[in-house]
Amino acid sequence: MAAYLQWRRFVFFDRETVKEPPGPDGAGGKPFALPPGIAVCDSGRGSLVFGDGGRRGRPGARRGRVSPLTVCLNRALHMEGQIWFLPRSLQLSSFQAYKLRVTHLYQLKQHSILVSVGEDEEGINPLVKVWNLEKRDGGNPLCTRIFPAIPGNKPTVVSCLTVHENLNFMAIGFADGSVVLTKGDITRDRHSKTQILHEGSYPVTGLAFRQSGKTTHLFVVTTENIQSYMLSVKDYPHLELDTHGCGLRCSSLSDPSQDLQFIVAGNECVYLYQPDERGPCFAFEGQKLIVHWYRGYLIIVSKDQKTSPKSEFAGNEAQNSDRQVLNIYDLCNKFIAYSSIFDDIVDVLAEWGSLYVLTRDGKIHVLQEKDTQTKLEACQSMLFRKNLFEMAINLAKSHHLDSDGLSEIFRQYGDHLYNKGNHDGAIQQYIRTIGKLEPSYVIRKFLDAQRIHNLTAYLQTLHLQSLANADHTTLLLNCYTKLKDSSKLEEFIKTSESEVHFDVETAIKVLRQAGYYSHAAYLAEKHAHHEWYLKIQLEDIKNYQEALRYIGKLPFDQAESNMKRYGKILMHHVPNETTELLKILCTDYRPSGDNEGPGMLEGKKANSEEFIPVFANNSRELKAFLEHMTEVQADSPQGVYDTLLELRLQNWAHEQDEQVKEKLHNEALTLLKSGRFKTVFDKALVLCQMHNFKDGVLYLYEQGKLFQQIMHYHMQNEQYKKVIEVCELYGDQEACLWEQALGYFARKEEDCKEYIAAVLKHIENKNLMPPLLVVQTLAHNSTATLSVIKDYLVNKLQKQSRQIEQDEQRIQKYREETTRIRREIEELKASPKIFQKTKCSICTSALELPSVHFLCGHSFHQHCFESYSESDSECPTCMPENRKVMDMIRAQEQKRDLHDQFQHQLKCSNDGFSVVADYFGRGVFNKLTLITDLPSGKAAATIEAGLQRELLIHTKRST
Repeated sequence: MAAYLQWRRFVFFDRETVKEPPGPDGAGGKPFALPPGIAVCDSGRGSLVFGDGGRRGRPGARRGRVSPLTVCLNRALHMEGQIWFLPRSLQLSSFQAYKLRVTHLYQLKQHSILVSVGEDEEGINPLVKVWNLEKRDGGNPLCTRIFPAIPGNKPTVVSCLTVHENLNFMAIGFADGSVVLTKGDITRDRHSKTQILHEGSYPVTGLAFRQSGKTTHLFVVTTENIQSYMLSVKDYPHLELDTHGCGLRCSSLSDPSQDLQFIVAGNECVYLYQPDERGPCFAFEGQKLIVHWYRGYLIIVSKDQKTSPKSEFAGNEAQNSDRQVLNIYDLCNKFIAYSSIFDDIVDVLAEWGSLYVLTRDGKIHVLQEKDTQTKLEACQSMLFRKNLFEMAINLAKSHHLDSDGLSEIFRQYGDHLYNKGNHDGAIQQYIRTIGKLEPSYVIRKFLDAQRIHNLTAYLQTLHLQSLANADHTTLLLNCYTKLKDSSKLEEFIKTSESEVHFDVETAIKVLRQAGYYSHAAYLAEKHAHHEWYLKIQLEDIKNYQEALRYIGKLPFDQAESNMKRYGKILMHHVPNETTELLKILCTDYRPSGDNEGPGMLEGKKANSEEFIPVFANNSRELKAFLEHMTEVQADSPQGVYDTLLELRLQNWAHEQDEQVKEKLHNEALTLLKSGRFKTVFDKALVLCQMHNFKDGVLYLYEQGKLFQQIMHYHMQNEQYKKVIEVCELYGDQEACLWEQALGYFARKEEDCKEYIAAVLKHIENKNLMPPLLVVQTLAHNSTATLSVIKDYLVNKLQKQSRQIEQDEQRIQKYREETTRIRREIEELKASPKIFQKTKCSICTSALELPSVHFLCGHSFHQHCFESYSESDSECPTCMPENRKVMDMIRAQEQKRDLHDQFQHQLKCSNDGFSVVADYFGRGVFNKLTLITDLPSGKAAATIEAGLQRELLIHTKRST
């Protein structure tokens, strides 16, 4: 129970009296007066609604003053049962609703429907009328329904009325304790059903519908009890909530801010009810006359304490001289928002965002709520002076003060508590300013070591709201480490990834500096800071196996980069495991957690050559790695093969065991013969020469066709038989090898007659050197006597003698042939040619005139000649052979000027005389004039040209 006397009082409303609007002459300013006899009223849909209570509702000796602007009210002095509408423009309008009086009004807030209860005749015979204010009937609102308001056949007085906003329920309470419920469309008779819901012995003083979702309740209050009916269930079950009631108009329904509770105001307390139980109560003493709920405020009109009490049921029938107190309560924040005394209040209405207080003298008083800022400024200054910060905070929240304003209150409250030495309380208020107040303002106050736990709490909240920067994270972690609060530290860093409210990298740095390596490693692994995790494992914890395992879980790109960065360290401490990981990384890498499943991605592979520097000082592992790469990946980079060759040659060169050395020799030679060193021939040759790998050097010389180098190698090692073998193997490809071999043996002072004889034999067979040059070469050898070259010289001289004889015979033959041909030419020039051919040379048929004859001796039918001949001046039979001869002549003509080629062949040939003779034969050194066919106009010279061409062709055939 809240003590009323402890509640603070404020003035959150401004009170004014409603004035008449200015007239045409500018006059106005007088208080607005309502027509006399107003007994009931309500508000909604932009109007204040009043009901004329007839003679029973008029004041006795005191009549309301009639306003000049409401001339129509003059008729109201003798007209009863009127319903009046007062819009915001204060232009009254009315219509005759009943013949005698209006006793109850209910204006729906969401529909233009007005429900009234009144009397058309004397006696107890109340009528309910439903008016549609949007439709007109002769200028008046349309009455859509009329029915008597009596429970059964018992005439009784209507005490209260309520209508559900969905127009499906209407409840009427009576003085005999009955409640009549109308269910269905209340605006029509045919669509609704009326029944007695409640019967009792005590007058019904209040009714209220409560809608929560699809559940509808009806609160019924009498002078002695309170009950709740559930209307959304068949048979309407009910529950008695309390055994005391209230007077008329002393109950109301709150808004959702108070959870739609039913408010019942007794003389001692105000009670709040849920449909199934009683809620809180407030000790507001005094006889209650009127109760309303307005925008989160409870409005109570009570009798002044100095006046005499009245009966509870007739609590609203105060005498004209009564003075009444109107209090506006804020139940959430527990203060009085406004309090004032009025004379004889008729009712309090809410419309147009204000409260309107109607008094019996016809005046209307408006209570205008102050704006939020003004209210807060007025109350906060007082509350701050009295250090009532909690009330100020609650007040600000209830009035929806913005976050900046609330933050300022929290700051002042925190400063107040800090100055009083209540640091725990102060930090709680400062925490509520996070997001508005600069964190450094608070941090500076709590940097003292004795207040580090308060600073920790503030920084924790700062991180939870994701408003911390890197400095705040550093400070918080330092606080944890200073307090040695490992549990809090673990709780802070082990939040789920979606709840991370700090800079992870900063946290890792601080934890490393503080020596919390395991915490730093956890944080780095959880948030995928791979480089930090590996640094911690390798540099701080020294857990190389774990670092290697972690790299094996990373995606390919990150695994590759980290192996390049940390490979040497890992190779030094865990060489075997590191080598195995590198083998996988360079062949078919898949992260260790992704090696199963149907959606497995295709493995990637790194460039194995780039990881060779990782194996510094680990030649055994390097060899295993390179051999593995060459076995499983034949297209490995060239650097892999080069390094493997160098490694095998080094091992071979330093090995002492003969068997092992032989094995290493074979491995190196096999690698050389793999064909992977064609593009890096020079590099492989240098490696073999550096390690004195003889077989490898010779193999590379052979592959590179460096036959002279092979022979020089054997010459340097004085391997005479090998020199001869090289000449025999490669002499056909490079003839100068025999000459070099002869020169080599000629320079030897040892007895090399056997090898010299073998060389001379081959030179003689291939005619590689002139005899004079052979003699000059062997003249340098003191051991080579004439007997060594005797056979060579004799054979050479015999061959030259036979060649001379053959040449003389050929010359004699050519002379005789030349003489014969010249004789034939002379005969052709001087003697006639007799053609004795009897058959055609083409069709072999007997010749018939006309025929064609050529000097070469071929004859043709004219039609055969014309069919096969391509030229009129050439024999079709001899033409193919003649053309070959002509092509050879033209080719020789084109080669006459090839001086560079002639000089080159002359220098490179072992027999320069034969080259010169060949060019003489081509006609290079004589001028040849080729006479071709002359035009038809020079027929006289045709025979001469033909004879010379025949001579040339005949000469070529003879040769």
